[in-house]
Amino acid sequence: MHEVKIDLALVNEKLGRIAAAGRNLAPVMRALREVMQDAVEQNFAQGGRPAWQGLSAKTLKRRPDRVGGKVLTDSARLRNSITAQSDRDTAMVGTNVKYAAIHQFGGTINHAARSGWVRHRTDAKGNLLRQGKNGRLLVFAKDSHKRVKVTRYTSEGWQVKMPARPFLVLTEVDASEMEATVSEYLATLV
Repeated sequence: MHEVKIDLALVNEKLGRIAAAGRNLAPVMRALREVMQDAVEQNFAQGGRPAWQGLSAKTLKRRPDRVGGKVLTDSARLRNSITAQSDRDTAMVGTNVKYAAIHQFGGTINHAARSGWVRHRTDAKGNLLRQGKNGRLLVFAKDSHKRVKVTRYTSEGWQVKMPARPFLVLTEVDASEMEATVSEYLATLV
């Protein structure tokens, strides 16, 4: 009779390492977090991947300083608010800026009608004080100013339609890089 002995010590050792690594995936989650954060930075640097829709003609007319400018980078507040976190089970990239969702998903912003009072400064003769190019802008008055003209204003409600400009998005290349990161990590375990 022939007897076959199989020594599974090496297999059990490798399985043990894999099981232990599965209980704490912090190293691979940290690497995935970095890939995702780089992807979001690339989205801002390249103006979207695929490219974001440009500013509307109405916006460019109202804000000629934005002609030729990059979308979603006016103040850099949104871009600078991107944070990345990871722990032993998760990797996350996101922002806590309130207006981020409307840029990510698009939608309609409804501005309600409003009315109120506005105070403008006057000179000693009661003429409105003006400033800016060609004196087109009126000077607002604080409560402490004595010479003022108070005017009631009313504005109708309006809507702004925002196109989606997804900045928290991964491309196929990013997904492949994440897959390679996980594969490399698993290869170190066996």
